[in-house]
Amino acid sequence: MNRLEFVIAIAAILFVAFVLGWLAHWLLARFNQVSSADLNEMEALAKALHDAEETRDQAIAYLQQREAELTGQLSQTEAELRAAMDGLREARHESEELRIYIERMNQGQG
Repeated sequence: MNRLEFVIAIAAILFVAFVLGWLAHWLLARFNQVSSADLNEMEALAKALHDAEETRDQAIAYLQQREAELTGQLSQTEAELRAAMDGLREARHESEELRIYIERMNQGQG
């Protein structure tokens, strides 16, 4: 193989590599193209996701507000229960004192 044949063989190999590279690039570009229908679908999905996130945030805010209201009601109910229990305790104490007073009065008369 002389020098001329060697240069021609190298040129042919380089040309084939160039053509294969260009073909690979064209195929990748062709398969990676995003159609307008796909873009519209992605936009619709992004909008739906955004709406879902807003709904979730609203639900979380509502739940936090409702939890605060229920906590307040629970505190108020517990305070009322304590007051009722204190009143019942006082009434029992007074009724016990009255019972003892009545028993003493009955013993003094008997």
